[in-house]
Amino acid sequence: MILNFGPQHPAAHGVLRLVLQLNNEIIEKTDIHIGLLHRSTEKLIQSKHYEKSIPYFDRLDYVSMMTQEHAYCLAVEKLLNKTSVSKQTNYIRILFDELTRILNHMLAIACHALDIGSMSSIFWSFEERENIMEFYERVCGARMHAAFHRTAENFDYSCDTLLLTDILKFIKNCYKTLNEMHNVLTYSKIWKQRLINIGTINLKTAQSWNLTGVMIRSVGAKKDLRLSKKHVYSGYNKIDLKSYLGINGDCYDRYLIRMFEMAESLNIANYVTSQLLLNTSKISYQTLINKNYNTATQSNYNSMEDLINHFLQWHTGLKIKSGTTEHYIEAPKGEFGVILVSNDTNKPTKCKIRSPSYFNLQALPKLTYGHYLADLAALIGTIDIVFGEIDR
Repeated sequence: MILNFGPQHPAAHGVLRLVLQLNNEIIEKTDIHIGLLHRSTEKLIQSKHYEKSIPYFDRLDYVSMMTQEHAYCLAVEKLLNKTSVSKQTNYIRILFDELTRILNHMLAIACHALDIGSMSSIFWSFEERENIMEFYERVCGARMHAAFHRTAENFDYSCDTLLLTDILKFIKNCYKTLNEMHNVLTYSKIWKQRLINIGTINLKTAQSWNLTGVMIRSVGAKKDLRLSKKHVYSGYNKIDLKSYLGINGDCYDRYLIRMFEMAESLNIANYVTSQLLLNTSKISYQTLINKNYNTATQSNYNSMEDLINHFLQWHTGLKIKSGTTEHYIEAPKGEFGVILVSNDTNKPTKCKIRSPSYFNLQALPKLTYGHYLADLAALIGTIDIVFGEIDR
């Protein structure tokens, strides 16, 4: 029997259409149809100034916004040959990367559990997600599409002690939420029956499909750009952090890795926030960013000339010499990359985005083969896909 799954289905996590070939309840073939959300993001970025393209990255994976902005800003900085930024700037970038990782994994596990039939986790996780989104709002005014990061060429990041204190309180309470989710799910007989030995892949398959993130770490491959000596970014190499690996490469391993990663992200955020509090003098509670645009002149825009220069710089945008660069970061879903080609103007000639969900979704036919139709919800949930970055 041929069965259409989607494109509007509560377990599809977006506009996903699957054409399934079934033998009774067993899936024999899966044909993936994507592109239903296509918005031509890369082409639009090529028509905007470098700074004005940042909001597009919030709308790719709209569950882990700031990590994608971070990748784009690092790529622009690489084009500008600005390889080093202040320690404080790196710490703030790491802090919001790790808060965003928790934001992503909370939703991934909660929705995965809801697809299978467990509702408790979604209430706990959304409470913590609201707290993180409040931190987003306090630094940029927006709960979701933050447009917070800027290239270090234009801004120096600075800290608000009140906000950092509240983040430390959040970290302490979030451990309790993780324990509640862990107690409800990890040892649940039903949860284990639905996940163990479901969607098993091996190392060869993961490498051949170019899987990244939790998908490849679940098969025992230690592939995490935060630990990479070749692709060092934002000072992660100076922080003591752990990356967790699976053994069986099944849905249960991937669930456990996401749980451990959230706990590790809390540890990293706790360390970074504490360091920022130690090194930060009290600043008025206005914003997390120093509003001085031109750091060379340290202008406060008290004169009309300074204001006009500020306007012209933002109106014309950064002009970058001809060159090509690429930069990858460890986003919550896997390796997220931005490739830029500049041409002595204020707009990129070419922008190519490497989105992890696009590659991870390709493994779905391999994962579903031989499983029951009822297992399809567990398999889609374990990949953790968002269609903003797949169709883009």
